[in-house]
Amino acid sequence: MVKLRLKRCGRKQLATYRIVAIDVESRREGRALREVGFYNPIKDQTSLNVPAILHLLEKGAQPTETVHDILAKARIFKQLQANL
Repeated sequence: MVKLRLKRCGRKQLATYRIVAIDVESRREGRALREVGFYNPIKDQTSLNVPAILHLLEKGAQPTETVHDILAKARIFKQLQANL
């Protein structure tokens, strides 16, 4: 099963995250199948590859709770419903 989850990057106290598609059994810093976005909680910046995320969600990828909140804030799920 594929999940959309956060992969931690950056230094101590200055963490940034990459939103990646990764196999459920892989560890957090493991090899990602695909990198689909970037999230910086300190500056509240988000960069998303929307077509890639929509494709993965259509194929059955499940977002974690945090990634779900980030995608909901960017209104990705409304676009997904419009495509169906």
